Amino acid sequence: MIFTMLYFIQIYVKGSIMRWKKKKKWPMLVGILAVIIIIGAVAGGSSGAKKVGDSTGTGSGDTTASEKGTEQSKFKIGDVVDLNGVQVTLVDVTESTGEQYNTPADGNIFLICEFEINNQSKSDIAVSSMVSFEAYCDDYAINQSLSALVLNNTKNQLDGTVAAGKKMNGVIGYEVSKDWKSLEITYSPSFWGSKSMTFQATK
Repeated sequence: MIFTMLYFIQIYVKGSIMRWKKKKKWPMLVGILAVIIIIGAVAGGSSGAKKVGDSTGTGSGDTTASEKGTEQSKFKIGDVVDLNGVQVTLVDVTESTGEQYNTPADGNIFLICEFEINNQSKSDIAVSSMVSFEAYCDDYAINQSLSALVLNNTKNQLDGTVAAGKKMNGVIGYEVSKDWKSLEITYSPSFWGSKSMTFQATK
């Protein structure tokens, strides 16, 4: 569909250029304007992230894509957030001081972040704890901590494929200052897309 549109736009622009050579400049300007408008519409065709419910039962955890909801820039623990049919919830953020042989550095703690991913889109999605997630603590970039993941023996790591209509539950861990105030985690359902959703947790 997109390629067909671009094909006809290309033909129109070429025709405008030919007419411009014989007459005036305005047809070419109109053609260029049309290209800019349509490309902008195509690029922004998919909707942004929307809250469609919460984990306490308000709203539906199986809401279909693009159903009612308000686009937001940040979401909180418990929000069910839909982005083109992929629904994600930051279920909980838990602090840990570690175990006997697995402790954070002095002055730090582990944060264990549990996510629920519900793929209500029509395609399988790939989830990577290394690539799909980006985190900041008090505005500083942080990387996931494998030591924090070792602490949790009951939850899976957030890596794998989620088939259409299926779900994934798992955790990702970070090591931060014990005096942390704000944690932001951004999840991107597509490795190549620019759309994402950001969850914020405060101490």
